[in-house]
Amino acid sequence: MTSHPQPAAAHPERTILELGETMYAAVAPADFPQTILRFRNDRAAAGVGLDTLDDAGWIRHFGRFAPLPGSLEQPLALRYHGHQFRVYNPEIGDGRGFLFAQLRDRDGRLMDLGTKGSGQTPWSRFADGRLTLKGGVREILATEMLEALGVETSKTLSLVETGEALQRGDEPSPTRSAVLVRLSHGHIRIGSFQRLAYERDAEGMTRLVAYCLRHYFGAEADGNAAGRLLGHVVAGTARLAASYMAAGFVHGVLNSDNINITAESFDYGPWRFAPTFDPGFTAAYFDHQGLYSFGRQAEAIQWDVVQLAIALRLIAESDALIPALEGFGPAYRAALVDRMAWRLGVTPRGEAEDIALVQAMETALIESRVSLDRFFFDWRGGALRAPNADYGHTAFDALRDRLQPYRRRGPDTHPYWSGDGPCAMQIDEVEAIWAPIAEADDWSALHAKVAAVRVMGDALAGRS
Repeated sequence: MTSHPQPAAAHPERTILELGETMYAAVAPADFPQTILRFRNDRAAAGVGLDTLDDAGWIRHFGRFAPLPGSLEQPLALRYHGHQFRVYNPEIGDGRGFLFAQLRDRDGRLMDLGTKGSGQTPWSRFADGRLTLKGGVREILATEMLEALGVETSKTLSLVETGEALQRGDEPSPTRSAVLVRLSHGHIRIGSFQRLAYERDAEGMTRLVAYCLRHYFGAEADGNAAGRLLGHVVAGTARLAASYMAAGFVHGVLNSDNINITAESFDYGPWRFAPTFDPGFTAAYFDHQGLYSFGRQAEAIQWDVVQLAIALRLIAESDALIPALEGFGPAYRAALVDRMAWRLGVTPRGEAEDIALVQAMETALIESRVSLDRFFFDWRGGALRAPNADYGHTAFDALRDRLQPYRRRGPDTHPYWSGDGPCAMQIDEVEAIWAPIAEADDWSALHAKVAAVRVMGDALAGRS
């Protein structure tokens, strides 16, 4: 039987109000023609005490956005700037979403309920503030798969179809509309700090640093508050970058406004899972230079963190920030070893030996071009399960040698490991899941895939 934590009681918060109105604008949600509940994530809702809502209450809060008692009285669209494909943009902010509510989870962590597709805001510019239903389905699949693969990610809490016909240039139109609610540990981005630096608001910057330290990292501000916060962000984002590599995931748009201070992955647009370990594989059709390709994601995230450090120079000297920045490379290497060993199901042995193992693994995967998901399934525990012609490449001889002294992390007794193959999330399957929804309003493939992904997640986590 699968073991999961007990449900939590709801503990509403509204700590964001500590930052003052310069950080956000109060907005009204769109008045949608319909509200049809399509997905509710009771597993995630249980962690913040919302799983006891009936469907009518769920739609009232997450389709009509009636305030959650004790939390925010009205939604707040947050202000921020950011580098988008390395070009600074001071005219962005929450353009089709807002912060709807805050709660504490079962561990006492501050959690935010943010939206996508909830209507226009002061930063919508010429957009309609809406989300396509297909975009919502894709975000469910991305977050469920990443959570199962051990990536710190926002959780897709809710998807409600809203009954509007949307025009989009990148999918057949008119297309169906939806509003999504995500649950995440923080709504503050690197771009939030960039805006304050741009406006030379030292008082606001000091307040935001203290807020993030207190509510996300359990520490009070001191004389080196900026350096301490940067250290937390470096450690978290280095682990995020490594987690992407072990998961075979390509986010697609790693702009500085898409990097949370809490280092959770979020905001899924043109994402893909790489079919093979191809460093040049890109997710976004508009990423012509491969800036955010699979193999450059650590570089891209580190570049964004450097922009945070530059912003923090408004209230801190460089000498207080450089040591934290210099920690990104070592933290990334350590996290990459940890994440690769976790997914492979082996116990790390030591830094030099583990790095050599990861290098041998990457070489074998790049040169052979075998399926990334299939490799981790077939080699679970550090040895090939059965003879397979896919692994006849000479590079796997070196990998076998490297793996010999490694011990299996634990017994893999979950039935998943006795199956015919891995649970994967390639683009063809994503399209195949969407097709019956678009053609016949048949959601069975989506629900079956979410269930299969969660089974894999239990197996990887050692839950039987």
